[in-house]
Amino acid sequence: METLLSPLRELDEYNQLKIAVEKGVTPVNVIGSIDAQKCHFIYGLEELGDVRLIITHNEIRAKEIMEDYRMYDRNVMYYPAKDLIFYSADVHGQAIVKERLKVIKAIAGEEPVTIVTTIDAGMDFCLPFRKYIQNKLSIREGDTLDLTEMQRRLAELGYENVAQVEREGEFSVRGGILDLFPLTEESPCRIDLWGDEVDTICSIDVESQRSVEKLEEIEIYPAVEVFMTEDQALRGLRQIGLDMEECTTQLKKQGRKEEAARLRQNVENFRESFQAYHGMVNLESYVTYFAEPGAGSTGSFFDYFEGRDVMVYLDEPNRCVEKAEAVEYEFRESMSGRLEKGYILPKQMDVLHSLPQLLQKLQQYPLVLLSTLDTPVKDLPVARKFYFQVQSSPSYNNNFALLAKDILRLKKKQYRVLLLSASETRGRRLCEDLLDYEINAVYDGKMEHALGPGEVMVSRGSVRHGFEYPNLNFVIVTESDIFGGLKKKKKKKVKRYDGASIHSFNDLKIGDYVVHENHGLGIYQGIEKIERDHIIKDYLKIAYAAGSNLYVPATSLEVLQKYAGSDAKVPKLNRLNSPEWKKTKARVRGAVQDIAEDLVRLYAARQARQGHSFEKDTVWQKEFEELFPYDETEDQLKAIEATKADMESSRIMDRLICGDVGYGKTEIAIRAAFKAVMDSRQVAFLVPTTILAVQHYNTFAQRMKDYGVNVELLCRLRTASEQKKTIEGIRKGSVDIVIGTHRLLGKDIAYKNLGLLIVDEEQRFGVTHKEKLKKIKNDIDVLTLTATPIPRTLHMSLVGIRDMSVLEEPPLDRMPIQTFVMEKNEEIVREAILREIGRGGQVYYVYNRVGNMDIVANEIAKLVPEAAVSFAHGQMNERELEKTMFRFVSGEVDVLVATTIVETGLDIPNVNTIMIEDADRLGLSQLYQLRGRVGRSNRTAYAFLMYKRDKMLKEVAEKRLAAIKEFTELGSGFKISMRDLEIRGAGNLLGADQHGHMEAVGYDLYCKMLNDAVKRLKGGTVVCQDYDTSVEIKVDAFIPVGYIKNELQKLDIYKRIAEIETEEEQSDMIDELVDRFGEPPKSVMNLLDIALLKAQAHRAYITEVASRADTLRFTMHPEAKINAAGIPDLIMEMGNRLRFVPGAEPYFAYALQDRNKSDLLARAESIVGRIAELCEQSGEKEEG
Repeated sequence: METLLSPLRELDEYNQLKIAVEKGVTPVNVIGSIDAQKCHFIYGLEELGDVRLIITHNEIRAKEIMEDYRMYDRNVMYYPAKDLIFYSADVHGQAIVKERLKVIKAIAGEEPVTIVTTIDAGMDFCLPFRKYIQNKLSIREGDTLDLTEMQRRLAELGYENVAQVEREGEFSVRGGILDLFPLTEESPCRIDLWGDEVDTICSIDVESQRSVEKLEEIEIYPAVEVFMTEDQALRGLRQIGLDMEECTTQLKKQGRKEEAARLRQNVENFRESFQAYHGMVNLESYVTYFAEPGAGSTGSFFDYFEGRDVMVYLDEPNRCVEKAEAVEYEFRESMSGRLEKGYILPKQMDVLHSLPQLLQKLQQYPLVLLSTLDTPVKDLPVARKFYFQVQSSPSYNNNFALLAKDILRLKKKQYRVLLLSASETRGRRLCEDLLDYEINAVYDGKMEHALGPGEVMVSRGSVRHGFEYPNLNFVIVTESDIFGGLKKKKKKKVKRYDGASIHSFNDLKIGDYVVHENHGLGIYQGIEKIERDHIIKDYLKIAYAAGSNLYVPATSLEVLQKYAGSDAKVPKLNRLNSPEWKKTKARVRGAVQDIAEDLVRLYAARQARQGHSFEKDTVWQKEFEELFPYDETEDQLKAIEATKADMESSRIMDRLICGDVGYGKTEIAIRAAFKAVMDSRQVAFLVPTTILAVQHYNTFAQRMKDYGVNVELLCRLRTASEQKKTIEGIRKGSVDIVIGTHRLLGKDIAYKNLGLLIVDEEQRFGVTHKEKLKKIKNDIDVLTLTATPIPRTLHMSLVGIRDMSVLEEPPLDRMPIQTFVMEKNEEIVREAILREIGRGGQVYYVYNRVGNMDIVANEIAKLVPEAAVSFAHGQMNERELEKTMFRFVSGEVDVLVATTIVETGLDIPNVNTIMIEDADRLGLSQLYQLRGRVGRSNRTAYAFLMYKRDKMLKEVAEKRLAAIKEFTELGSGFKISMRDLEIRGAGNLLGADQHGHMEAVGYDLYCKMLNDAVKRLKGGTVVCQDYDTSVEIKVDAFIPVGYIKNELQKLDIYKRIAEIETEEEQSDMIDELVDRFGEPPKSVMNLLDIALLKAQAHRAYITEVASRADTLRFTMHPEAKINAAGIPDLIMEMGNRLRFVPGAEPYFAYALQDRNKSDLLARAESIVGRIAELCEQSGEKEEG
């Protein structure tokens, strides 16, 4: 970085300032610095301290500083401020806590680090830094560990004991294995004990729960910010009780009974939640009750740097002071209102450091103030001032000639010019472009040499804007100055393990509906151990209609699926042994056969026809793609590659791209469209609504404006004459890309040379539109985009019939969504709306009843007169709805009160707060979809889930809290909610008539049938699957309670053992069991052997392997394809202990000689192996 540092060293003020700071003469005020240059200056003072704390006035500015500073130093972190007002919620997400703990870990380490934060992040009361250090746990291989004590410690530190670790802040113990997921780590880790000694430590993959990478040691930091011992918790709760009694007595004296009752109720609710979940409950406002008594019991984040070599930089001190005063004022106002109404205790007001206290704390460190103007700073005496002369680089707005002219002028003045480009290819091209203007620029990606006078250099890097030091003759120009617009965002490496995905038994709970392939729909009643002939096995009990029960051996779980229908209707139970289920299955099988035939026919027809082969990527295409301002996700890159490959091949493309709104589907469409236009073909983009058309039109026009691509819009927002002109342009070929609603399907539209059709949300078009579409589609490439998630299982059966790309990875730089769950409270609604409008954003208020929506909208308008409020729902007239949504998209409306209509399609990055009334009435998946509507930009988004607290809710409070707590992180809650979304998606994709069939047999079984039908039609071998194979051998085969305690996990393992088909899968399963639960006992090994035997027997057409008194019996399928001529040889080989009995149910019987049956399984395996060989010989004969 010598290129950047050497000019600074020539500056007198800079050298003077360094000397002043080294001598301890601070605070110093640097006047004249501008936003773009501040990071350069801070980097120049890097050697003065190995921790740099940069404090600014708001979150957006903090993000800007972070992005700029990344060019100088990759190790930069953000410490977010807490929203103290909203922290009175019942439960809140851990997104912010996680970020903060990572910073605390970095401060506790030895490495140099740069921390960017806002002034209000130091205002809340925190536990002192020493508490984190004292409570940090370090574990190395070979250490001695008392598991019971460890569990107690983890619980005190806010970790939650669960059956299986999936999210940060959880731990689980199975035998001598401890899994835990610290908030400061990217993945969980597993500690394996030998006795009480730590044998191994490794990281594990959340999906597969398998070990991944060995670790030497692990550091465990608390999982919450307010942690305490049992004694402290009891003392705190007692003190809260005493305070409450005192306050309620006073309130009653004043005749304010309602407030007294409310206060008592609130404290009771807090206690209740605290006992159930003390990790997740809001303790921040009660921090003074739970801290140790005495001075220094709480502190500020700004106290955490004692003992580290730290330099503090205050960005625009006057704005920081204003911000701190505003936060303090807002907090006091809001809290005194709440105190008045009996929502809080008086001590809950004392959780904020005042501004003078903060400034005093900062003055104990070397402090540099960075100000643009020379104005006095309130409450902060400045020791010395230094004046710098800096100015912004001019903006060239794509005018390259002007840039070249400026560089030539600067060269004459002996200026040193540094141009920054986000990627090497573009940097080198910049050098070439400058050569055309006779400017000789060198490319140096590492910036290692100092620039000489008049030298021009291009390097790799990106800051938001360039700047110039006139008295140093040094200027930096960035890509955004030259071309305008955004720059590339840097990608942080995401750790992704390709662990085997779990075919989970989808959280089967007692009382759930299940489908048995041969008996139909029943209710799962739990696992029961049954002993027959001194042999113990586990069975699943399933209740059917008319009071009958079915016991399914845990080894035969593959015939069971959890029933999943698309709506919450209660399905009808089947009777055992009634013909009704067989009829249903036959009906569905017929329907599935039809759809499979359609799909295969469609596929064959498409394969037979030739389409247009597009050219390989041009230079322009590469340049166009590099201008994409964000980093592509892995899934996006794969989808782009696949789409281009389809376009370049001679077959006709028909690709479906599935991914949630904001996951980057549009970018794939834009690149495909650009590729088509580069090959002189026209592109039509069909969308379901006018608003979406306008949104896409703006995006396309913006991206393509510099490439001479003519993008037009065709929808009812265009006047008749404009539409006529566009249609004429399409016919003549002057319009390259046309984006429109179903107007594009009009009879009057004729394309000159259509090469690509893009369809957005195909399922939202009617049948007639689809028919017209098919006519257009005949021989051109088609790309379909949809936000409905496509289920994995269905995806499998459609593979090869329709090409699909699924985008599952969320884009980077989406800020975590802070989720709060709380009782509906007008104060908070007002605060939240005002805060969002204050930062220039908009708010969704979801109210799911159309009847009185206008009343709710009026209430909000009264509550927040400063905001423009409007409402929208699906029963409005289409034009009116469109008008409202249009005003909202264009920013004229601040708050939109809407039904769950907001969950479809529109991408409005400016909406960063969503408030959901009566959230407890919505399903998890709806909440998940709705919450995904915010957090689209790089600002922190807020989701408030509000409910009305009444007596009824109190009983289910725990359940609700648990569900929503799961929901506050983008964790496994996602899996559950995706489930019912997937089923909706499957219905959309397959059409309504198929949907009924799917309901009849349940989703999983439907997919299985479809898969088989497609395989059979495509010429694959599907063994006559209509028989089951059972293995009844007298050996103990079950999973003991002591080995896997959790019933869900036990079910999951049973299900997956039942799916074993090869020896390789069996040994993989053994590895996993050893890894997750320790050495498997004999009964589990028997279970694994039986599963493998069963799979081999099924392939050999054996329907039953059973051990009778003195014989092993192998019953064959009547239609078994077996080489009958080989049977006598087999009997001979077995020394006549084997005999074959033909008949309606032919079987082999093997006589057991001795009473020692210890090798029963091994014997059965060898005989099944030989019978399988006879079956294979039969197959070979047929082929011959």
